[in-house]
Amino acid sequence: MNLQAEELNKIIQEKSSVVFDLLSQRGKEIYFPKKGILAQSAEAGKASINATIGTAVEDDGSPMRLESIAAKVDLKPQRIFLYAPSYGRPDIRAEWKKMIYRKNPSMAGAEISLPVVTSALTHGISMAGYLFCDPTDQVIVPNLFWENYTLTLTNAYGSQLKPYNLFKKDGLDLGAFETTLNEGTVGKRIVLLNFPNNPAGYTPTQVEQDEMVKIINASAGKGNKIVLLIDDAYFGLGYEAGIATESIFASLCTLHENVLAVKIDGPTKEDYVWGFRVGFLTYGIKSGDAALYGALESKTAGAIRGNISNAANISQSLLMEAYTHPEYENQKSAKYAIMKARYEEVKRVLQNEAYKSYFKALPYNSGYFMCIELAEGLDGEVLRKLLIEEYSIGVIAFDNLIRVAFSAVAESKIQPLFEGIYEACMELKG
Repeated sequence: MNLQAEELNKIIQEKSSVVFDLLSQRGKEIYFPKKGILAQSAEAGKASINATIGTAVEDDGSPMRLESIAAKVDLKPQRIFLYAPSYGRPDIRAEWKKMIYRKNPSMAGAEISLPVVTSALTHGISMAGYLFCDPTDQVIVPNLFWENYTLTLTNAYGSQLKPYNLFKKDGLDLGAFETTLNEGTVGKRIVLLNFPNNPAGYTPTQVEQDEMVKIINASAGKGNKIVLLIDDAYFGLGYEAGIATESIFASLCTLHENVLAVKIDGPTKEDYVWGFRVGFLTYGIKSGDAALYGALESKTAGAIRGNISNAANISQSLLMEAYTHPEYENQKSAKYAIMKARYEEVKRVLQNEAYKSYFKALPYNSGYFMCIELAEGLDGEVLRKLLIEEYSIGVIAFDNLIRVAFSAVAESKIQPLFEGIYEACMELKG
């Protein structure tokens, strides 16, 4: 094992043996190189002639660039064309941490890590898998989950997904979650939480979230060492009173010495910048301190360095422009209002009693999506193809479930969307 990895492991073991035990073998072996090319380049940063880093410069020392590109972006060339650090730009890391506290006011005073920048959430989940998932591990997930988890955690790292039943009647099946969390012998647990859920579009009520936290705390109290991968992709897009308004990370980041919370989030869905590919990994554990978090940040940056080198500088720079813009919050509120209006229209349209003969909605209250469950005898894939071919309607099918991305449908088209689904169901039943 590299000496630099051993040095990080020593810090982690001294600060939290639980966190060390939760690391995968890859996680134990990874490190961010503070010697070699990066260190030598940093030392030469103030030299008048710097022939260390693999970039090209103009004769005036500014980044070499094509004017056809530079003319399209009103930012300084250094903020567009140069590499960002593997950890991410320091300014956006600090700003995102401030935003986590603002969005989750109950976290005031909680010590968490400085977020590390990933290339959006898929990459963030992959890097969390790198650090914590071994082929012998299982990852506890709801039975309704984003299919990319299979690629990022099972295909890439060999960990098997262990589903539990998500819904019971009109809410979460907390009993199924508790049973699955505590199955088997006491030891390591990896749990992936995603609220608002993709594909169901459901966020726990505050009561449900509090109960889930109690279940996790009790399991940790039995001696289970739990790492929670919290996929907050759709955070902030809740449309009903009574649902949790803060990320469950806020309750978990200082819950118990046996609980490591890993917040995986970013602006992709929150700020409507899907193509920017910027995300964040943030750590929290009871009694966590700067030394522990610094070691975890270094391992995370090392995994990123060996995977994609770094996330895009231009995307981080543009986001910083947004986050420091005086109209940012107003602009975001305006887009939220559009999303909520679409959600309300879905609710209104689905009050049609005739639809219940062919499909019913699963619980939904937030996010980009909702799902309908088809009546017996209807096949989701057959319906999906019929909707495309005869009704010019596109949806996603999972067995007998249909996922509807109301985020992508104008409010005026929501009723025609469900009318088309209804008519297609009648045609198939006909």
